[in-house]
Amino acid sequence: MKISTVSEMRALDSTAVKDFGIKEELLMENAGEALYFILSKEVGIRNKKFVVLCGIGNNGGDGFVIARKIHSSGGTVKVFILGDKSKYKGAARLNLDIVSGLPIEVSKLESAESIKTDIYNCEAVVDAIFGTGLTRDVGGLYRDVIELVNSSSKTVFSADIPSGVNGNTGRIMGIAIRADYTVTFGLPKLGNILFPGYDLCGKLYVTHISFPPSMYETESMRVEINSHFDLPLRRPDSHKGDFGDVLFIAGAVNYFGAPYFAALSFMKAGGGYSRLAAPKSIVPFIANKASEIVFAPQEETLSGTISLENRDLLLELADKVDMVVLGPGLALEEETQQLVRQLAREIKKPLLVDGDGITALCGDLQSLKAREAVTVLTPHLGEMSRLVNMTIAEIGANKVDILQRTAGELGAMIVLKGARTLIGFPDRKVFVNMSGNAGMATAGSGDVLTGTIAAMFGLGLSIENAVRKGVFIHGLSGDLAARDKGKDGMTAQDIMDYLPLAVKMDRDGLDEDLEVQYKGAQVI
Repeated sequence: MKISTVSEMRALDSTAVKDFGIKEELLMENAGEALYFILSKEVGIRNKKFVVLCGIGNNGGDGFVIARKIHSSGGTVKVFILGDKSKYKGAARLNLDIVSGLPIEVSKLESAESIKTDIYNCEAVVDAIFGTGLTRDVGGLYRDVIELVNSSSKTVFSADIPSGVNGNTGRIMGIAIRADYTVTFGLPKLGNILFPGYDLCGKLYVTHISFPPSMYETESMRVEINSHFDLPLRRPDSHKGDFGDVLFIAGAVNYFGAPYFAALSFMKAGGGYSRLAAPKSIVPFIANKASEIVFAPQEETLSGTISLENRDLLLELADKVDMVVLGPGLALEEETQQLVRQLAREIKKPLLVDGDGITALCGDLQSLKAREAVTVLTPHLGEMSRLVNMTIAEIGANKVDILQRTAGELGAMIVLKGARTLIGFPDRKVFVNMSGNAGMATAGSGDVLTGTIAAMFGLGLSIENAVRKGVFIHGLSGDLAARDKGKDGMTAQDIMDYLPLAVKMDRDGLDEDLEVQYKGAQVI
């Protein structure tokens, strides 16, 4: 499913009107009809009381349509307008005029206090205040009303997006409605899908409001949900070499976990042959926990990191494998960082760079740009901020655009890890991953992700699809662990231990709850 920005949705609305003759009034009618359908389905209409809160834009117009349909079906509805109703134009004005001619109470809202009784005595509240175009923080009367609705414990239905959520980023603009149900129009907006906006939507639906598929499935829209596709079959006559031979260059004294999780997760997710090049002093400790790994002990610096003198040996090893993973737990010793930069330039195989490897390359991005083979970077927000020389806050305010630009400039696939992991490609495509949960915010989780992506490549997917599938499987594994153990106290070991079950479920079919969750929004 595609995801739109606010400006893209405005363009789609314009195209529907100009190129397909779908009038604005019809688009608004379809939008209101869809939310009314969910309202009727979830709480019923006849002989029940409702409050509809309308802002002065087209979102308010959607609210008027909903109010009319509630009245038509035997419900009692009161409409409260926040702002100057003389500002309504076009379809919104038309629908205000229609609803004003019906026996429906329509009044201008003067204070939150004045509607407290109506709110507390209604069955549900319809939020049609702001929509997706909000660009500044909510204050004054609007803030008071949102606070009242949120404290009322009433069931809330939001039109397009909960009022107060930024349509492009999902950020809360001072305060926002906490909806139980949201029906978004045309396509989900980024603000519907990214956190914290997604969390405020409640159960999320989307209606295409009569857009033809040629509009909303176009290649010009570059952001979409990371949807499911099948893994290659595991043939009965296979051997370990059929499922990938991957070299992990990782680890340092005091960093045993990162190389262990990365190299072993590769095998737990279905990979065949895992080689780990790590400082020789830590190899016995890792081997004691994971004897399935093939070790290539490395000479060390005085501080216990991989020495530059291993360069030629590592390049020889890299030539023999299908893929190289560089960076987990390497530490920040300058000699080792120099080694990373040289290896990144000279390794001819697909290269996944994670953790300290990314930090080492931040000072020499030309090492990445000069590569001919495919490169995958898996930064968290802190590492991304070093890559682009921006603050975390600046990235959060414009995450998708920054990811698209950076992936293009570096010629690399970038997995921007976080509460909603984003997968960016050099051609500006971005996939938004829906699996995973807050319990996965734990040390070592990213190393498990690294191994999982490598495993998907080993199983026979293209590198592009391996990145997408690896991110999804990693999140699914965390969701299965959370289901059984809870989110609190989840460790990277738990995520890794559930990888075989996650791969099995991906092959056999997800259960209904997970299938709904991972679609992002249900189509109505």
